[in-house]
Amino acid sequence: MTDTTTDTTTAATTTSATRREPARLVLEDGRSFAGQAYGARGTTLGEIVFNTGMTGYQETLTDPSYHRQIVVMTAPHIGNTGVNDEDPESGRIWVAGYVVRDPARVPSSWRSRRTLDDELAAQGVVGISGLDTRALTRHLRERGVMRAGIFSGEALGDKTDSELLEEVLTAPAMVGADLAGEVTTSEPYVVEALDEDGAPLAQPRAVVAAVDLGIKSMTPQRMAERGIRVHVLPSTSTIEDVLATGPDGVFFSNGPGDPGAATHEIELLREVLDRRIPFFGICYGNQLLGRALGFGTYKLGYGHRGVNQPVVDRATGKVEITAHNHGFAVDAPLDGETVAPHDGGRYGRVVVSHVDLNDDVVEGLQALDLPAFSVQYHPEAAAGPHDAAYLFDRFLDLMHSTTKGAA
Repeated sequence: MTDTTTDTTTAATTTSATRREPARLVLEDGRSFAGQAYGARGTTLGEIVFNTGMTGYQETLTDPSYHRQIVVMTAPHIGNTGVNDEDPESGRIWVAGYVVRDPARVPSSWRSRRTLDDELAAQGVVGISGLDTRALTRHLRERGVMRAGIFSGEALGDKTDSELLEEVLTAPAMVGADLAGEVTTSEPYVVEALDEDGAPLAQPRAVVAAVDLGIKSMTPQRMAERGIRVHVLPSTSTIEDVLATGPDGVFFSNGPGDPGAATHEIELLREVLDRRIPFFGICYGNQLLGRALGFGTYKLGYGHRGVNQPVVDRATGKVEITAHNHGFAVDAPLDGETVAPHDGGRYGRVVVSHVDLNDDVVEGLQALDLPAFSVQYHPEAAAGPHDAAYLFDRFLDLMHSTTKGAA
């Protein structure tokens, strides 16, 4: 894990009593927004993206997929339920910076332990409030996501926008970024299977090797609730590490970065596919399945981030409202079966199983000649919605049917 004050973020914390200092947001294309400091003081650089969720800001902040990204919340009022100790999706805040319009002055929730402002400051996350997030979001929708920087305190001083822009242009681009190694677990760990009452299950219904590319804590929890023992492995794991867990299935998680740069993970996935081990991937895992099968990936103009994306399951015709966080997508034919292009089609036929109804982006892949499938969105969906939770049941069924078929 990387420290919160390394990479492109440097900050000094303050107390909430003094937090109304000037701050400035500067975009790569030269546009800037004035606001007030929120969270820590200092400088942060990253790719600026927007999230359309009206709830779940704590889960957003702690999602490792947001590593190196400055997140703009389109909902105007943020922080009203404070911060608790139950909802984080990882052990720290991962966003590079945070942009809100109207921060709550006082949190109101029986679960709240501290304010969002104080939590951001304590973890060294530089933010900005009091700016027009509607105008900012419209700008990003028209121009696409880009590099940006937030500046406050001594880092802002009396610098001009031109001087601040020079700093923004030093930030690395997201295209070509291989980031899974910066967010993955340093050591393997196990999430034990549970019975219907939430008690440990002596004999799991299945065993899964989950490769952590930036996994959210709710993902292995959703599998454990179905009686699955989950071995969470670092992104650097080899096929020997995976096989040592005795897996009935392999899972690739969500995560940050450009899937085209994840050469080790793609080769590991091909080793899994070659052995016909049942596979399930979500988000980044979906993109890596696409590339392992020989399809390309590309960067979306402004991505999908929020909890309100309509996706159709083509097998059933059912439309699900789903949680998303991705800036890249798989480039695969939308209609009909196609032979996976890799290595002369050795992985057989594939179909696009799910499609986003807003923009026809590929939202899922189903291999027809292999026990493998994936979706681009988040079926664990903390903090919601839960329309797609059945996909964990589908994975369990796939593992059981494959085991029976092999027997």
